[in-house]
Amino acid sequence: MFNLFKKNFYINFFIVISIFILDRVSKVVIIYLNDRNYGQDLFNSKFLNITLVWNEGIAFGLFSFDEKIFYHLLTLMIGIVIILIFFMIKNNEGFKKYSLLMILGGAIGNFYDRIFFNAVPDFIDFHIKNFHWFIFNVSDIFITLGVILMIVLEVFSNKRETTNEKI
Repeated sequence: MFNLFKKNFYINFFIVISIFILDRVSKVVIIYLNDRNYGQDLFNSKFLNITLVWNEGIAFGLFSFDEKIFYHLLTLMIGIVIILIFFMIKNNEGFKKYSLLMILGGAIGNFYDRIFFNAVPDFIDFHIKNFHWFIFNVSDIFITLGVILMIVLEVFSNKRETTNEKI
């Protein structure tokens, strides 16, 4: 499927593995600190809390279900999406490829947790006074950055195509 001697394979592999390792290390540290602190908040400030929450849904706790069958179906769908991202990476280049690599690295990090823990540890809680954003993790950051980059690339490529069609 992937040619190991292809020009950018090692760079692409390094990006995905770096994101995965950064995510794993952050989660292992948070889980360890949470166990030592007996589940209390690990850090509190005016705008940021570090609190471990086990997420059984997808990004930001969406689609959390009590039924295990739904959880397993959701995990299967995420696995299929990861495979599709592999093929999309193979067929793209430039910034679009790098945005897909960020999404893939984050998706693999969260998928790993879904398989081995049956939930994803989320711990970053940004807030302004009593308004709290969804609690997330390092993988979610890279997935979100990748998606934002893809949206920006699509918007600008569509504007360029529209401008070229008018000329």
